Amino acid sequence: MFLARLQKKGKGLLFIALCAPLERDARQPEQHLEYRPAVPQPWYTATMLKIWSMKAKEQAAANANGTKKKKVTAAQLRVQKDLEELEPSRTWRTEFPDPDDILNFTLTIDPDEGMYKGGRFHFSFAINQNFPHDPPKVKCTQKIYHPNIDLEGNVCLNILREDWKPVLNLNAVIVGLQFLFLEPNASDPLNKDAAEDLRSNREGFKRNVKTSMGGGPVRGVPFEKVMK
Repeated sequence: MFLARLQKKGKGLLFIALCAPLERDARQPEQHLEYRPAVPQPWYTATMLKIWSMKAKEQAAANANGTKKKKVTAAQLRVQKDLEELEPSRTWRTEFPDPDDILNFTLTIDPDEGMYKGGRFHFSFAINQNFPHDPPKVKCTQKIYHPNIDLEGNVCLNILREDWKPVLNLNAVIVGLQFLFLEPNASDPLNKDAAEDLRSNREGFKRNVKTSMGGGPVRGVPFEKVMK
């Protein structure tokens, strides 16, 4: 299972992602992934945030004038804040199919290391009006071979389930998803066949990953081609 905790660091937070990879001993250091707020986003996301910032200001002005206007909700404002605080990266990007809907978007991850290097993976994010008290609903939109993602796209990530807390943000979720591609975990699987392959024959698992990413079948199951 993917483990995570938050620690205070100055005025910010340190997001620590821990995963116990197979065939490694306890002497290895923990993996530390630092969350640093308020870093500019790529053009598309920045444009979306400007649009939503304008909507929030229009809402405040409408309230002051007593004009009825569609309300910008607390969930939308929190998502806007989370997006503003994301770090730009060459290994992921966000897209908004509906420019008027900040609560539903797509995340694309391009791993640049590990067994899934060279692939391009898409996830849908659906956030309800109770966010951040409820976690976002995240699904992989492709059929891929991974022990922690089943054939229907459901994702095994503890911070999307029982370990979600309102203090966690979208950055924590994105870091967690990236870590699944760096260190697939056979101890808490959704795809039991892939987990068994990883446990019993790591080199064979690597070959299966390569085959599946190219669109080939594994154990008679066809997979989508996800190579860039």
